[in-house]
Amino acid sequence: MGDPFSGNITPKGGGGGLFGNLTVQIKLILRLMGDRRVNPLLKLLPIGALIYLIVPDIAFGPIDDAFVIWLGTALFVELCPPEIVKEHRDALTSVIEGEWRDIEEDEKTLLDNGS
Repeated sequence: MGDPFSGNITPKGGGGGLFGNLTVQIKLILRLMGDRRVNPLLKLLPIGALIYLIVPDIAFGPIDDAFVIWLGTALFVELCPPEIVKEHRDALTSVIEGEWRDIEEDEKTLLDNGS
């Protein structure tokens, strides 16, 4: 019977799906918020969107909460300097190449003995 593992541990596909992309976007926003190179006035956009989430009655008319949060965070990322956004996005989505291998019996013994 053949080995079910190909030996390659690189994730398949380029996208992380809805939740994977959402997680990367949230991490990107948090990293940009902590970056000193981003204008402090721009950082008011996601903060304002979160304040709107807590106190939704500050806007006039029936504005959808999800739209306001999306708009605030999307504008924030788009208005940040592109080289800084690229730097953080690359750091979040980079893949470290590796090779899968089984541990041999002598290596298991060495690991179990703490040597």
